[in-house]
Amino acid sequence: MNGTFSSRAALRLSARLLLAGQLLYILVTQLHAGGDANDHPAIFTEYADNGIWTAVHLGQFMSMAILLAGLIVLFFALDARAATARLVGLCGAAAATASLALYGVLQAVDGVALKQAVSAWASAPEAEKAARFASAEAIRWLEWGMRSYQDSAMGLASLLFAVSLARTAWVPRPIAYLMGLTGLTYLVQGWLAGSQGFTAAHSIAIVLGWLLSLVWMVWLAVVAWRMQESEFPSQNESRAATL
Repeated sequence: MNGTFSSRAALRLSARLLLAGQLLYILVTQLHAGGDANDHPAIFTEYADNGIWTAVHLGQFMSMAILLAGLIVLFFALDARAATARLVGLCGAAAATASLALYGVLQAVDGVALKQAVSAWASAPEAEKAARFASAEAIRWLEWGMRSYQDSAMGLASLLFAVSLARTAWVPRPIAYLMGLTGLTYLVQGWLAGSQGFTAAHSIAIVLGWLLSLVWMVWLAVVAWRMQESEFPSQNESRAATL
């Protein structure tokens, strides 16, 4: 398999993974228990009564893993010819890997620890409820911190890949701009989660990030399927550009 074909195949695989992961994540998140997430007494009651909590959070993790795998594959698909673009893309892949690790810990805190804590609080004798509630709230605040740093890592990965995309001649530059805007929304989410928790502003930033992501992911998928082998840089050209 030559370098030209492998670049096109990698781009198509990346587009599939990105779009599938984002769509699955949005779909699974619709099953998440709703309410004012910063009203802890009310929302903890909702969580304790939720029978699909663990399954939803496992689904979110799997969806995010697919999405971030798509970002990592994108690094290989771009096959950046300029040394700077290659280094930026490599840093983006590293940030995406860190984001996945952080998301795994986040879902362990939220999907497992918080669920056990709120269930214990809801079923505790009245004399124990205050202590149980304090424990659940401490885990919630830990979740804020994990979400803040995971969103920040995701935002950094998106921004780095946007820079690499912008320096790739055969990718329409507006895709890079939209990806960069998506990265900024993740950084905003990270700041809001860390400073205010899960507020209405945080939810708005999430939805905006979803919309921007879907636009550039669909656009990238269309580009991947329309491009011909001759439009990709040849293997020899890529080698020469790095010398």
